[in-house]
Amino acid sequence: MTKKTYTGINIQYPISELILNGSKIIETRTYPIPEKYLNQEMLLIETPGKEGKFRARITAIIKFTECFQYKSKKEFYSESQKHCVTPDSIWAWENGEKWGWKVQIIKKIRSPIMVNKRKGIKFTNDLTI
Repeated sequence: MTKKTYTGINIQYPISELILNGSKIIETRTYPIPEKYLNQEMLLIETPGKEGKFRARITAIIKFTECFQYKSKKEFYSESQKHCVTPDSIWAWENGEKWGWKVQIIKKIRSPIMVNKRKGIKFTNDLTI
């Protein structure tokens, strides 16, 4: 099998699981996706957050196909079923910017791959699988 090098994006558990099961089709952040990552295959690095009992691992190849800014709190919560963020979430709307990154799963990794490389805060470069 031919190996390929990717950039990885860190997404905390259990949010990562919502992406993997198809419930969450929009990732939300307080910044737009860097242009160089839009429409590029990336690795989803599932990080444990406060709830996971595992080390960071690669669980899928994904692609962010669109990036847009939410103009208001009302608009943001009108899409809660797509991004799975509710007003009581730690990722709830605050007095600032909210961006949506439409996510597409390219391939799920059957047996997660442990990340042996030191992870970046948001993105991890040069991961080969």
